[in-house]
Order: sequence, then C-alpha cells, then structure tokens
Amino acid sequence: MERNETELGDYAAADAMFTIAWRENLPELEARARRFAEGQRDRAEELLGNTAMKAWLFMRNSPQTITDPSGILFVVMRHVFLDSVRQRNRDREVFDRNRDIDNDAAGFAHDGVSALQQLELDEQLERVIAAVSKMSREQRRLFAYRFIDDLPYPEIAARLHINQPLARKRVELLRNRLRTAVGD
Repeated sequence: MERNETELGDYAAADAMFTIAWRENLPELEARARRFAEGQRDRAEELLGNTAMKAWLFMRNSPQTITDPSGILFVVMRHVFLDSVRQRNRDREVFDRNRDIDNDAAGFAHDGVSALQQLELDEQLERVIAAVSKMSREQRRLFAYRFIDDLPYPEIAARLHINQPLARKRVELLRNRLRTAVGD
C-alpha cells in the first residue's frame, strides 16, 4: 500500500510539473505547432495534442530526470513533428502513382531510397511479417481485409458479423500492435 501512495505522490508531482510548464509555454507551443504545420489548423492541433500526451507520459515515467520541464515540451514537440513527417513520407513511398507500369525501364517506388533506408524498410517489413504471423487467425483475417484487400469498414463489419464501430476499434488495436512490433 505504501508503494501505491508513493507512486501517487510521484504522479501528482509530475502532473503538477507538467501543468505548470504547459500553461507557461502554451502560447509559444501553439505558435511553433502552427509553424510546423505550415498554418494548417488541424495538423497544428494534432501536433499540440500529441506533444501534450507524450510529454505528460515522459514526465510521469521519469520525473527525476527532468531539470527543465519547459525545454522538454519543445524537445518533445520537435520529435513528434519529425515522427509525423517520417510517417507521411513512409505513407507516400508505399505507392508511386506517377510511374508508368507498362514501361519496362520504370523502376520501383523505392528507387530513390538510399541503401541504408532500404535496409531499414526491409527490416521493418520483416518485423511486420513476424508480427502478423504471430497473430490469431481472426486477427490475420482482419489484417488481410483492411491492409491487403483495402476493404472499407462497413464491408469488414459485414464479413465479420460485427458492427462498424467495433470493426474500427479492432483495426485500431491491430494498427497499434503492428506499430509496437515495428518499433515506431
């Protein structure tokens, strides 16, 4: 019981540290988020929300290592922004819709990728394949419906005999599991 009270005290201190730093720096954080998002309000809000969540979790998990809570917020925002840029780039690199598929000289979408980047992508793909192979039959079927067959949620729900919100939730959980396995 003592341990739980100690943890709650640590959490309360970390929460207070986060709250104070967040309130003090919110105008600057909002301005930086808008700048990173190139003025797109939705992206700026998403960046700000993700920053808040990751910074709060970091402060809760490692309060003893933090000497500058305000600085941590800006560092976390930069990391969240870079992660979002990498994710968008990965999403764009999967398909190159500008290639002429009838042209034998046309290469693959990853032709412009360096050898190191290609190695990282190959390793990431191997981790995804390993994660999918460890899934239950139902999870593999859901993976195939959503990511291979690219079925819309209403169709997935109908095939699995479940409602659409449950299908969305299962896909979200599957995505999270894959992200954890891949290490993103």
